[in-house]
Amino acid sequence: MTLPIFLAHGALGPWDEIIFLSVFVVFLVIMGIAWVRSRVIGDRDVDDDEPAASSEGPSGRLARPLHPSVIRQRP
Repeated sequence: MTLPIFLAHGALGPWDEIIFLSVFVVFLVIMGIAWVRSRVIGDRDVDDDEPAASSEGPSGRLARPLHPSVIRQRP
């Protein structure tokens, strides 16, 4: 009995089907792992544990000078 070709057909014969289905299964496994991990994390944001990095110093001004093309001259 030969395997009917439904999804892929090419020079590899029935191996096209096997390769195509194995890629599909790997994709489903990766998506399932990502879904489970997202359910475990829940509503907690990933970046909540670390403070946001800011380029502003304690005075509220930028800690490093801006590029001259960004600075606007005051009239």
